[in-house]
Amino acid sequence: MRQGPSPGAYWRTHPHRIPGGPLSTSPFHLPTHLAEKAGASLVAEDERHFAAIGAALASAIDSATSRLAEVLRAEARHGQAALDRDLEVHRLEARLRTLRRFGLDACLGRIVVEGREDPLYIGRIGLADDDGERLLVDWRTPAAEPFFAATQAHPMGLRSRRRYRWTRGRIVDYWDEVLAPDEDGRELAPDDQSAFIASLSTDRSARMRDVLGTIQADQDAIIRAESGGALVVDGGPGTGKTVVALHRAAYLLYADPRVAAHRGGVLVVGPSHPYLDYVADVLPSLGEQEVAMAVTADFVPEGAHLGVESSSDAARLKSEARLVDAVGAAVDAYEVPPDVALVVDTQWGEALIGPVEWAEAFAAPEPGTPHNEARALVWDAALEILADQQPPGAPARLVRRELEADEALRRTFDRAWPLLDPAGLVADLWTSPAYLRRAAPWLEAAEAEALRREDARAWTTADVPFLDAARRRIGDPEAPARIRRARAEAESDREQMDLVVDQLIAADDDGEGLVTMLRGEDVQHSLVGELPGPERAALLDGPFAHVVVDEAQELTDAEWRMLLARGPARSFTIVGDRAQARHGFLESWAERLHRVGFARVELAGLTVNYRTPAEIMAEAAPVIRAAIPDANVPTSIRSGGHPVERRPLAELAPILDAWTAEHPESSVCVIHSASATEREIATIAAVLDGRPRVRRLTPELAKGLEFDLVVLLDPAGFGAGIEGAVDRYVSMTRATRRLVVLDGPPTR
Repeated sequence: MRQGPSPGAYWRTHPHRIPGGPLSTSPFHLPTHLAEKAGASLVAEDERHFAAIGAALASAIDSATSRLAEVLRAEARHGQAALDRDLEVHRLEARLRTLRRFGLDACLGRIVVEGREDPLYIGRIGLADDDGERLLVDWRTPAAEPFFAATQAHPMGLRSRRRYRWTRGRIVDYWDEVLAPDEDGRELAPDDQSAFIASLSTDRSARMRDVLGTIQADQDAIIRAESGGALVVDGGPGTGKTVVALHRAAYLLYADPRVAAHRGGVLVVGPSHPYLDYVADVLPSLGEQEVAMAVTADFVPEGAHLGVESSSDAARLKSEARLVDAVGAAVDAYEVPPDVALVVDTQWGEALIGPVEWAEAFAAPEPGTPHNEARALVWDAALEILADQQPPGAPARLVRRELEADEALRRTFDRAWPLLDPAGLVADLWTSPAYLRRAAPWLEAAEAEALRREDARAWTTADVPFLDAARRRIGDPEAPARIRRARAEAESDREQMDLVVDQLIAADDDGEGLVTMLRGEDVQHSLVGELPGPERAALLDGPFAHVVVDEAQELTDAEWRMLLARGPARSFTIVGDRAQARHGFLESWAERLHRVGFARVELAGLTVNYRTPAEIMAEAAPVIRAAIPDANVPTSIRSGGHPVERRPLAELAPILDAWTAEHPESSVCVIHSASATEREIATIAAVLDGRPRVRRLTPELAKGLEFDLVVLLDPAGFGAGIEGAVDRYVSMTRATRRLVVLDGPPTR
């Protein structure tokens, strides 16, 4: 059991701070130009409530810590009692991680409700004091819904709403919105700029900003939609699709019994690892720790080293779900009972195993048992059939030993049910057109030949669904043991790190800087490290209670087959924009998803662009509409104050220097074509050397991300047709403040 100072006791003995904010001083730390909002008549009520929240957090952590120690000291039992103990340990550890992550900034804001004397404070988590008085209402509860959904046209019983903006555990601004006359005369500080609009102009960072407190009514309606199938969140760039999808996953885990009762957790599938890094904090910040994040390549051990399918014909054929069935057919061919009779001699007599007996043995595994795992069951069944033919009184152990030693029996079984290598089976399909056509007889000879390649294991992204299907169908008998060992090592690392973090917290005087960062689950995750490829792939097999898929317009039918295998309950939130499909998207969402296996599909649209300034959208819209006339281009609600600039590529370095000097904390991305030559990339990299806040990405890797400044290099080189138009459109709409387009050859 981890030793260390009690967090609750520490905060009581250091009353100047708790995680996220101080106790003995006001949590309000407003800048000078907002001094009028710091008056006692405006914030005193909040300050009293925050003091109570701080005390309750410390008490809750103490209580959970003591309870966890008590459960860990309890006698280990067997059966259901042991399972219940493990579940309670898991629950308490998750609760402690959540409580330690938040401080006073767990509070998003407050609402004043008609007929209620005191404000209702809305939080990331629910929290009550020792007497049971509710101090924070969890944002996912029905009582909290008006905080997000109420408008002046539909106030939902609210008189007013206050939203806080937190920075490093202190309130640096807040906004009051009057929704109905306040008969109690409570003083407010109305602002002509909402919290949400004000947040749009702030600097971006390497991680998605916390936006829970500023969720808008149209977004909240989608977040709280029921989960009886696939919900498609369709919208153009900057409409908040990703935000909605991730918050919806957290909401369903809390509020929907069909999802909450499922023990699989949430799987988030994104378009790239930069995207996953960008959104890694979102669900933990909403109190959800049981989240797996992956790109489709992570589903297979070979995913770390994948090329691009060079043949368009092969890519098209591999995109079809039906071709994945060839993997199962190829494995089935290795599970055919022998059609010969075999006599096995033992010192107690003869035993016969013929076609009927072989068929009986081959039927022993339960349907769906992976091939390599089922092999041992079939072998045991065959030995049992032979042993049953021995005379009564023959020693069972010795009989089995003799049967296992029979070379003819073993040789016959090995030929009929061999151990298989998943990757090797797929490699055989791609190198032998004749073998492929036996497994997929609907293929024409020319199609099978188009799929043939010389280097059997030169894996590409298009191979992932086939490698995944082979691994799931064939299995790895050693995987469960390896996963258990890896999990135990990871948990040991986490406990050791928790001890170090507690000691650093106890030694820290002001609660700022590195020590504050170490409380974050994202840093803990990076310190623990990731599992090796095979173990990570196995952990991503599911099943999961809910699956979030972002940039879903890019998925092939074969890739959808992989996702459905991981979400058998068909509870999905699917995020996409048909206008951002690089290879075109001519169907409706319903047509596409019904075809791949969803019975129920609901569509929710978002049409307001909160991210991209109007000046940039005015130039981006014609780019996509030239290729896709009916593209759903969202309407921007704000101006960025910077027109799109066009300059020669030689000015890249001066542009970066000027911007970073004026905006040292902002995020910058240079986007170039994926087909750029090595020399061009080297030239660009030389310009970016020494500029750590400037990233260099291709349009595909930039999907789902946002940056204050985007510098777009030679967009004409992105190519023609839909693919080129989509790449230009995506790249342009990554910018939240300024877009500069540079033309010409890269120079230093």
